[in-house]
Amino acid sequence: MNAPSTRDTDVLIVGAGPTGLVLALWLARLGVRVRVVDKKAEPETTSRAVAVQARTLELYTQLGLAGAVVERGRKLVAANLWVAGKHKARFFFGDMGAGLSPFPYALVFPQDEHERLLTDRLAELGVEVEHRTELLGFEEAAGRVLARLKRPDGVPEACVAVYIAGCDGAHSTVRETLEIGFPGGAYAHLFYVADVEATGAAMNGEVHVALDATDFLAVFPLKAEKRARLVGTIGEESEHRHETLSWNDVSKRVIEWMPIDVERVNWFSTYRVHHRVADQFRKGRAFLLGDAAHIHSPVGGQGMNTGIGDAVNLAWKLAAVLHGRANASLLDSYGPERIAFARRLVATTDRAFTGVTNPGAIARQVRLDIAPLLMPLLLRLAAVRRFMFRTVSQTAVNYRGSSLSAGRAGAVQGGDRLPWVKADANGAGQDNFTPLTSLNWQVHVYGRATSEVQEVCDRRTLALHVFAWRPEMARAGLRRDAVYLVRPDGYVALADPVGGAAAVTSYLDARRLTPAR
Repeated sequence: MNAPSTRDTDVLIVGAGPTGLVLALWLARLGVRVRVVDKKAEPETTSRAVAVQARTLELYTQLGLAGAVVERGRKLVAANLWVAGKHKARFFFGDMGAGLSPFPYALVFPQDEHERLLTDRLAELGVEVEHRTELLGFEEAAGRVLARLKRPDGVPEACVAVYIAGCDGAHSTVRETLEIGFPGGAYAHLFYVADVEATGAAMNGEVHVALDATDFLAVFPLKAEKRARLVGTIGEESEHRHETLSWNDVSKRVIEWMPIDVERVNWFSTYRVHHRVADQFRKGRAFLLGDAAHIHSPVGGQGMNTGIGDAVNLAWKLAAVLHGRANASLLDSYGPERIAFARRLVATTDRAFTGVTNPGAIARQVRLDIAPLLMPLLLRLAAVRRFMFRTVSQTAVNYRGSSLSAGRAGAVQGGDRLPWVKADANGAGQDNFTPLTSLNWQVHVYGRATSEVQEVCDRRTLALHVFAWRPEMARAGLRRDAVYLVRPDGYVALADPVGGAAAVTSYLDARRLTPAR
């Protein structure tokens, strides 16, 4: 037998779901050599994930992707709550995120279509996803990762990479090779997901959630008319034969309440919901992202968005280290920043999911009697609506406890997402997120910047963006004339209320960071 051929790359990405594809896109944009392999024969044509949150769209703006996603997706205008066959409440989403994000809404854009868009954009950068290419194992030696692959023709191949990223899902080969624990468990209920063409009152372009003593159903409208994604529970009497279940086995009782007249089922599948977080997200030159690192209930549509957040967090750090603009210790911040959020998210969604599906008498009373009364009242309060938007949209995610976060100016602390404001920057009309498309470090000043700040930015090749002060900036938490050093992923690294140059110099020197020229 011939010896396996060998190829080398900077980052070997295992798994071509949204997490792996976004990681590859960001790295490729930054001039990093990537290789993306996936053991699946072809891209997915079915998917459970449908929600794209505001924070993901903000990150996509940096890649020039947000417009295409919004155009192909469907904005969620309102959600409806049904309880025991009765329509109990309608929640309007329209203004929940007004003034907080350029995308004050959630979007429905199914994962399979999402992956096709990302794959096409990656191909435009000269990177093709290698399907039917399986990772058999890997080891670290001589400052490199030596990976063993099996090509589509069955021939073995060696790949030498500086780093390897496990974006290969809940049954991750990367995680198993690293022998990293994945504690947690599975919920008792079996769920189904179906892509349908239908008519009826609930096919009005809005989200519908139905609760009952034993059943749960969520209806997500898709872009095309008459198409929706249904997610519901399978009865206990059928769970034991989940591998042979079809649409005909699903209880139609809740569907008939709403009512929904299903004319065609395009595809149908069943799945169990797990709640797990890996013990660590990094070991040596290997990293875990997305479902390989954390899985949780579908409450709030957070899963795919969290994996994309992992990818962006890691990508700019890998690029900085590989290009010699940062010490390798920068990569130590990836795990602590992302694992803290993953653990909070799993705990939160676990409580919410248990409340929705728990068959106990108390949980049933809360679900069917108390919640339908309280939720409409609470959602009339602007503060509650804004809190819900910030939580679900992931715009409230922060890294305040990170070694990369320092200072406070106004209400903004190091580690916070840069607040979004409409502004005039350097005389040009735009918002303050527009400069983030550089994918590079930069300094923001809202008001006036001193000559010393300009000088240090010139010396350190930092772009300086000065925004004319407006009252809404104070409402967003920004402080007039303060200096905000912003990371490539749009999070504030340093917030200095004095607005001096020394804090920027000290920050970069202490962490041995050199912005790209």
